[in-house]
Amino acid sequence: MRVSDFIATLNHHAKEIPTAPAYDLLGQTYTYQKLKQDSDTIAAYIDSLNLPEKSPVMVFGGQEYEMLATFVGLTKSGHAYIPVDVNSANERLTNIVEIAEPSAVITITPLPIEIPGIPVVTPEQLATVLAQPSEYELTHPVIGDETYYIIFTSGTTDKPKGVQISHTNLLSFVNWTLTSSEFDLPPHAKILSQAPYSFDLSVMSWAPALAAGGCLYALPKEKTENFKDLFAVLPTLPIQVWVSTPSFADMVLLSEDFSSEKMPSLTHFYFCGEELTIGTASKLRQRFPKAKILNTFGPTESTVAFSAVTITDEMIDKSDRLPIGYIKADSPTFILNEAGDILSAGEQGEIIVTGPAVSKGYINNPEKTEQSFFELKGQKAYHTGDLGLLDETGMLHYRGRMDFQIKLNGYRIELEEVAHVLNLSQYVASAVAVPRYNDQHKVHQLLAYIVLKPGTRDQFERDLHLTKAIKAELENDMMSYMMPSRFIYRESLPITPNGKIDIKALIAEVNSQ
Repeated sequence: MRVSDFIATLNHHAKEIPTAPAYDLLGQTYTYQKLKQDSDTIAAYIDSLNLPEKSPVMVFGGQEYEMLATFVGLTKSGHAYIPVDVNSANERLTNIVEIAEPSAVITITPLPIEIPGIPVVTPEQLATVLAQPSEYELTHPVIGDETYYIIFTSGTTDKPKGVQISHTNLLSFVNWTLTSSEFDLPPHAKILSQAPYSFDLSVMSWAPALAAGGCLYALPKEKTENFKDLFAVLPTLPIQVWVSTPSFADMVLLSEDFSSEKMPSLTHFYFCGEELTIGTASKLRQRFPKAKILNTFGPTESTVAFSAVTITDEMIDKSDRLPIGYIKADSPTFILNEAGDILSAGEQGEIIVTGPAVSKGYINNPEKTEQSFFELKGQKAYHTGDLGLLDETGMLHYRGRMDFQIKLNGYRIELEEVAHVLNLSQYVASAVAVPRYNDQHKVHQLLAYIVLKPGTRDQFERDLHLTKAIKAELENDMMSYMMPSRFIYRESLPITPNGKIDIKALIAEVNSQ
C-alpha cells in the first residue's frame, strides 16, 4: 500500500470505512466520516475568510480532536498549518507569529496573548462553524512541493526556526512507514498519540495511522503530567503501536503495570527524537519480551526520520551503543568531514541526508536556510549537525551532537558520550553531563546530573560514597578526563514539552549560579 495524495486517502477511508474510528480521546471516538464532515466544514469556512492564497495558518491547542480536523481542513483549503502547543510560553507564541506571519490563527483552546491585525478564530466561533456542516468541493488542496505543515524548532538558545514540510516530503515518510518491513505496521493500526502536534514526532503517530485507516489514541498532557492519572489510564488504551521519545518511555516504565500482561495488544515500539539507550531497550525487552522495538533517527528538517532498525537481543547484550538504523531507500545519506569530503565506511563525521524528504528550508529565514541546506550529488541535502558513521553493512551509528561537543583541559568531549557511559552504571536510572563555563566562556568543570534507581541511596551512608562507587564501576568504560568532577543527585530531570531531557535548561541552571 502506498499513498499518492493524503487527502484523497482520507476521503477514501470516509467512503469505504465510514464508521471506523479515526481518533479516540479517552473513550470519546470520532469516525472517518466525522473527520471528513468536520474538515470539509472547516475548509469551507476558511475559504470564506478570503485569506491570501497558500498562506500559512497557525493552529493553537493540545490533543483535542478539533486540532486534527482543523489540520485536515486547512490542507483541503490549500493552506499550510502551523501547530502550536497549548503549553507554549507567550514569548514563543509571539516569536512564531512574527517569524511566520500567518494570515490567521485558529484557536482550539483560548489564546493567552493578543494578536492584532489578523483574524483569530476563537474556540466558540469554531464550535459554531462545526455545528452547521457544509459540503466542500476539493479544488485547491495542498499538493506536491507546496508546504503541508510548518514545525517550529525549540529555539532554546535562539529564535525558533519554522521548518517547512511539503506534501511530497510527507509522502516520502509515510510511504516508508507503510511499506517498510522495519516498521511492520499492523493493519488498521491503533497508535498512541502522545507527542504534542508542535513536535514532529507526532507525525510518526498520525500519518501512518490515518494513511492505513487506523485509529489514534490521544493521551493529553493533563494525564501525562500526573503519574497517578497516567498509570491509571495507560492499561485502558488498546494500542498496538507505541510512539514516543525514550525519555517518556523511561517515565512510564516506573509503573509495574506497563507490561505485556497488562497491555497485551501493545506489540510495537517506535522511538525517535533522542538516543535510545541500552538500559531503556533492555527494560522494555523484559516487560514486553515479544514486542518489536524500533529505533529511528532523523531531524525535523528531513521529515521525522530517515533511518530505522529493529533492536535485537544481540544488540542489547553486545553493543556499547545502539545503532540508529538502515537508511530509507529514497534518502541517500553520507558522512562528511569538515572539508566537505565524503568519508568511507567506518569513518566518523557529520551525517548529511539527501532526497525528497529534505525540507525546502525555514520560513522567512533565507540566511539560516542557506547555512543548513545545500545540494549534494544532484539532490537536496541537509546538514544534520549530528556526528556519526556508516559501517560496512550500511548501518548508521550515532555519535552525538556537534553542538554538544566541549573542550576541557585541551580534550574534546562529547556530552552525550559521557551521559551514555554514566547510564551504564547499575545505580543510575538516568543521567546527563553538563559543562560549567568561566568568565572567559571556557569550560572549567564538567558536572553530572543523576537520577538514581529505586533503593540505591539506602545502600550508601553518604552521597560521597555513592559517587565513588559509580566512578569505580565506570573507570574502565570512560577516559579519566571525561569523568565529571561533581555529581548532583535529583529525583527527576527536566523534560522539554516534546518529551526530551532538557539538557539546555540544565546548562543554563549550572551557569547562572
